[in-house]
Amino acid sequence: MQWLLFATALFIAFSNGANDNFKGFATVWGSNTLSYRRALALATLATALGSLLSLLLADGLVQQFSGKGLVPDNLASAPEFILSVSCGAGLTVFIATRLGLPVSTTHALIGGLIGAGIGHSPALVNFDKLLNTFLLPLLLSPLLAGLIGVCSLPLLQLLRGTVQLAPASGPSAALGESEQGGTPAFSWLSQLHIASAMAICFARGVNDTPKLAALMIAAQLVSAQQSIGLIAATMALGGWLFAHKVAKTMSQKVSQMDQGQGVRANLITAALVLFASKFGLPVSTTHVAIGSIAGVGASAGTLNWPTLRNVLLSW
Repeated sequence: MQWLLFATALFIAFSNGANDNFKGFATVWGSNTLSYRRALALATLATALGSLLSLLLADGLVQQFSGKGLVPDNLASAPEFILSVSCGAGLTVFIATRLGLPVSTTHALIGGLIGAGIGHSPALVNFDKLLNTFLLPLLLSPLLAGLIGVCSLPLLQLLRGTVQLAPASGPSAALGESEQGGTPAFSWLSQLHIASAMAICFARGVNDTPKLAALMIAAQLVSAQQSIGLIAATMALGGWLFAHKVAKTMSQKVSQMDQGQGVRANLITAALVLFASKFGLPVSTTHVAIGSIAGVGASAGTLNWPTLRNVLLSW
């Protein structure tokens, strides 16, 4: 049973990496700032760094996603319960990834926790904690991200009056190829765009790793430090091998963005996810990122409503 629990916990981490690792760089690839492979390499690095530091920055999430408080402690640490949660969440995220749908591992884990609890005994599930601690942050965070994305347009227009944010020729001109040696010639906006994308991936690593590590810690498989390291490595591998379909959906199908819009969306996402992680609020990086991209795209008139509808239905 111990080895089976170990394998399923790593499987959900692998699926999480495949679905989530690239999301911070969706606007970077979508605006032709970097190639897919370069963007993926930086996304993987930033996610791994966030994962390794999550034990210091987001220890509250480890406790929440162990299931304790949501179901009785003895049930939350039972091997059969943890196995049920891991299998349900892992399969859901992996199937969505193969279909190119950007879904929330956070939602999948909560669904697994609730489903396994109800399967054991509906009376044991603390639905008040489910509503106040989990559902409210998950429901409100994408709406808040979208609202900030829409409202940030006047600020950007104000900045345009004093700072040249991007070359007048369009988003692809913000990053050109140097005539000498083919070295990328980054504008300061390109650098800010990439830095904001790395901040999102870092924030996602901080926010998601404790949720996955909790599955191992609750079963007393490994120490917290060992669990974090294993989750970080497995997430990185899943993203490197299977991120492309979800990356294409978020980068090219939700909204066409230029560099200025991409920076706005990324900074909103990173700020909200890091804030939530610090205070132990279990938000979904996927939902916040989609909300930010949709809000910025709506304010610019470039939002692809049919694609957004399909993404929302997948949630």
